[in-house]
Amino acid sequence: MTEKPDDKPEITTSLLEFPCAFPLKIMGKTQPGFAQAMIEVVRRHAPDFDPATAEMRPSRENNYLSITTTINAQSQQQLDSLYRELCDHPMVQLIL
Repeated sequence: MTEKPDDKPEITTSLLEFPCAFPLKIMGKTQPGFAQAMIEVVRRHAPDFDPATAEMRPSRENNYLSITTTINAQSQQQLDSLYRELCDHPMVQLIL
């Protein structure tokens, strides 16, 4: 019996060990409601995230705002879901 490559289970490896503290920086144009919207998205995926720990920094000319959040990541799936929702959000320009 010959196994085709498609029959093999997909193996996903992560360089992270869970749970872990995972920082992410979310950047977007400075506009009303940006910070609140980003905090809501993060809390949807990491309910134990404390919004008081978020660090916000405006760009030099105040055109952009970066929000750094550190969540207690439980799994790669959690991080993937969070990144997907942030990437699809119309206010987000960049995520690091």
